[in-house]
Amino acid sequence: MKKFLQTGLLVLLVGTVGTGWAATNTKKAAAKSAPAATTKRAASDSVARDPYLGAIVVDAADGRVILEDNADARGYPASTLKLMNLLIILEKLEGGALKLTDKVTATAEASKVGGTQVWLRDNEVFSVDEMLYAMMVQSANDAATALAIHIAGSKEGFIELMNQRAKALGMDHTIFHSVHGLPPSSGQEHDLSTPRDFARLCLELLKHKDTLRYTSTVERPFRVAPETIIRNHNHLLENYRGSKPHNFKGCDGLKTGYIKSGGYCIATTAMASGNRVVVVVFGSLLAEVRDAKARELMSKGLADIAAWRAKHPAAPAPMPAVTANAAAATPGLAVQPPAPPQPMPASPPIVPAPTGISGAMIAIIVLSGAVVILVGVLFVTRRPRD
Repeated sequence: MKKFLQTGLLVLLVGTVGTGWAATNTKKAAAKSAPAATTKRAASDSVARDPYLGAIVVDAADGRVILEDNADARGYPASTLKLMNLLIILEKLEGGALKLTDKVTATAEASKVGGTQVWLRDNEVFSVDEMLYAMMVQSANDAATALAIHIAGSKEGFIELMNQRAKALGMDHTIFHSVHGLPPSSGQEHDLSTPRDFARLCLELLKHKDTLRYTSTVERPFRVAPETIIRNHNHLLENYRGSKPHNFKGCDGLKTGYIKSGGYCIATTAMASGNRVVVVVFGSLLAEVRDAKARELMSKGLADIAAWRAKHPAAPAPMPAVTANAAAATPGLAVQPPAPPQPMPASPPIVPAPTGISGAMIAIIVLSGAVVILVGVLFVTRRPRD
């Protein structure tokens, strides 16, 4: 009986060990066959990282890169891509092809766009200026769509303009598939870009005087009935007074963005003591982290620019080149050449001596006067003294 029990226990032990070994190997085999799919699924869920996917800091005066961290990582720009919409529209305004007072009629297509919006109704009419505020302050996707259709006749036509302009600016790792930055619908693709490419876009935008007028606005009425107030999502703006202000002194732009698969993005700028910095952050997991890193990078950037200027006091602050024909701008961050030296002012004209008396006559008169004076002196010295 004892031997029988020992044999039974041994069989049970071997069975247990064998089952555990089989289960372990089954899990290992499954892990070997499935990690690619699991990783792919995780990556498709979000490209965001802690503290961010990538970032770059640039001197706005000359495009000098002050700091970069994974600046060529491709992420999803989300609503920050509306900066490209703004650039195209400002260039058309300055070129005379468009006016701020032109009326934009919202189409049914624009009124059905989701996400952040100003709830445009089919056939509702606003000026280009009002639509620009809605797009840049509220980040309204319906306003972006209405403007795109008004300008190019269709969303697809405007997307083509966006990609053409990106190529001209040297944004080689950027491709746009939408006019608003929303997550793609079934069968569509994500908008893609990098912090470095967006820094190029920001530098180009800062050449236009109206850029900061739109991007620095914190709050503004849009519609009277029903009353619609538009509010900026950029909590770093110096004059931001929302519930979660992260104000940065001198900050006056540019644009935030967020979609779940791309994380939180921001393209921001600030000026201090005449120096301007541009910071782009892509793919933060949290808005608070994105804002904190943007603040930190703007501080470092402005300090670096001030130090550089202090070491080069004789050098004037360089300015970005302004291309006469913006549509034909060459890629790269060009620097405007220094102004040629100005010619010295002409010397005052020499007034000629009065005419009518010859030089010989002047010499005779002078000599005669000298003789008279000499005779007078001799006469005085020979007179008897009292």
